[in-house]
Amino acid sequence: MTNAPIILGTAGHIDHGKSALVKALTGVDPDRLKEEKLRGITIELGFADLTLPSGQHLGIVDVPGHERFVRHMVAGASGMDLVALIIAADEGVMPQTREHLEICQLLRVKQGLVVLTKVDLVEPDWLELVEEEVREALKGTFLDGAPIVSFSALTGFGKENLLATLADLAANVLPKPVTGIFRLPIDRVFTIKGFGTVVTGTAISGRVKVAEAVAIYPPGFKAKVRGLQVHGQAVEAALAGNRTAVNLQGLEKEELERGMVVAPPGALIKSRRLDAYLEILPSAPRPLKHRQAVRLHTGTSERVAMPLILDADEMAPGSSGYVQFFLREPLALKPGDRLVIRSFSPAFTWGGGLVLHVNPTRHKRRNPEVLARFKILEQGSPEDVLRLYLSEAGAAGRSRAELTALLPWDPQELANRLNAMTRQGQVLYYDQENQRYLLAVTAQELEQRSLQILADYHRKFPLKPGLSKEELRRQLPPAMEVRLFNYLLGGMAQKKQLISEKDLVRLTTHKVTLAQDQEDVSRRLEELYRRGHFSPPTFKEATEAAKIAPDKVKQLLQVLVNQGRLIKVKDDLYFHQAAIEALKAALIDFLKQNREITVNQFKELTQTSRKFSIPLLEYFDSTRTTVRVGETRRLREGA
Repeated sequence: MTNAPIILGTAGHIDHGKSALVKALTGVDPDRLKEEKLRGITIELGFADLTLPSGQHLGIVDVPGHERFVRHMVAGASGMDLVALIIAADEGVMPQTREHLEICQLLRVKQGLVVLTKVDLVEPDWLELVEEEVREALKGTFLDGAPIVSFSALTGFGKENLLATLADLAANVLPKPVTGIFRLPIDRVFTIKGFGTVVTGTAISGRVKVAEAVAIYPPGFKAKVRGLQVHGQAVEAALAGNRTAVNLQGLEKEELERGMVVAPPGALIKSRRLDAYLEILPSAPRPLKHRQAVRLHTGTSERVAMPLILDADEMAPGSSGYVQFFLREPLALKPGDRLVIRSFSPAFTWGGGLVLHVNPTRHKRRNPEVLARFKILEQGSPEDVLRLYLSEAGAAGRSRAELTALLPWDPQELANRLNAMTRQGQVLYYDQENQRYLLAVTAQELEQRSLQILADYHRKFPLKPGLSKEELRRQLPPAMEVRLFNYLLGGMAQKKQLISEKDLVRLTTHKVTLAQDQEDVSRRLEELYRRGHFSPPTFKEATEAAKIAPDKVKQLLQVLVNQGRLIKVKDDLYFHQAAIEALKAALIDFLKQNREITVNQFKELTQTSRKFSIPLLEYFDSTRTTVRVGETRRLREGA
């Protein structure tokens, strides 16, 4: 026996005795609505609890059998551990029997049994024929070879055998994972006087505790867990597999509906697009066409959806393939969730499948790369899938929180995989504060692109010392964050591929090399400024002396500045480096003796006009040699 909470669902044709069986086993009538009582059929989902003689506890979900209410049956089948396929002995296998069986198969219910009800109405030889018909109908399904138990709700015949069979099946049920993100698809919403809004459902993963914060998806409403009940008993925590009632604080009943999901804040992403692997039932009466509207059922939700068949114009009965669904209203799912699609009119179950991506981009049809990505999502290892998610993010990278919302794994499991891939060099953990990751291959591509941009720039502007960092970043993908840009620059500098200086960056191989005629002109310019001392030539005078175009003079002056031979004090005003160093020494000496200096005293010190003395004083202020105090300058501390 497992201690894991187990959900048993009923399925089968209308009026085959599902609700009567539940009442006979539990004493609870699952037909809770007045309309159900009047019409004698189950419209909504019904719930009951059963403790087996072994001590194992079962939560029973009784689902509708009428064809019009199959959508509620899909909601009930989601989360089932076992299914009891109910077949009336006096009628045998009927259309909804087959459809319910197909839905359970599409939703990957793994095991169950068949209960032949109303056996008190038939003779033994008829019952034997029905059993044979049932075994034939179950061939090739997940119930092939499953136990078949005869039962009468009226007389109680077969009850002990049924309970023993359920105990044997329950002992083999694997527990649902309690380590993942808590998710509870809502199947009922109501209010209790004195408590407020209550939602119920079957928790499909994780656990939740009283007083925890939760969110309701897709709308994203925030709430707090005021109280929890599991199988009618108040508890402090509810686990995956529990039939759970959650008393929500902060929300009104009118804000909620069946199909929404309770989960931790930030744990899910709502989207109107999802990728899926889809199987069309062999029994489907016609092919599914590209862009043909369907009803999509997943968990307890139903949406109008339009399938984009990615490798064909239609999907024939019995076929399978990759599909992207566009939804009229958003859903909040996880990869690995099961879905079922049904037609509008006439209503029938078309097929079902597996959610692969919950927030994909639009895809091109018949694209081999797109189909290859789908195959990775369907069949790839966790590492393959992680690489794919990081690859599609490109230069933007992804945060651990984003990946947690996109992927079905427990947050710690995700962190462990990311850490392992980081150690192996497959992934870069470039921003620890925001826990952001980048695919290593993407980083290499960005580095190569950066180096190529610098090489092109140096080729075009050989006399310029480097490219501004801002301009380099502008030429890279706009999705790249500043932190990633700086991280990559640091890495390339460490590998001695480039040199980063203040706001400029250049290749380590880049050196400004002048042609002979340029070198001659630059020497003349330097000598001109050397002779000028504290009264250097104007830019116009320098251009006339150089006898070349002004823009070429500006380039050569910048080269001399980069080489440290000239110092640019302000626009078009340059001094020789030796003059500035001599003046700095004289200024410091003066201030040490006199404490402060006025503009006039500085003019006397330099023997130059105000045109040059004011820019020079401002230059020494900016280079932190002096500090201005009123109309005087004083020596800056530490200068």
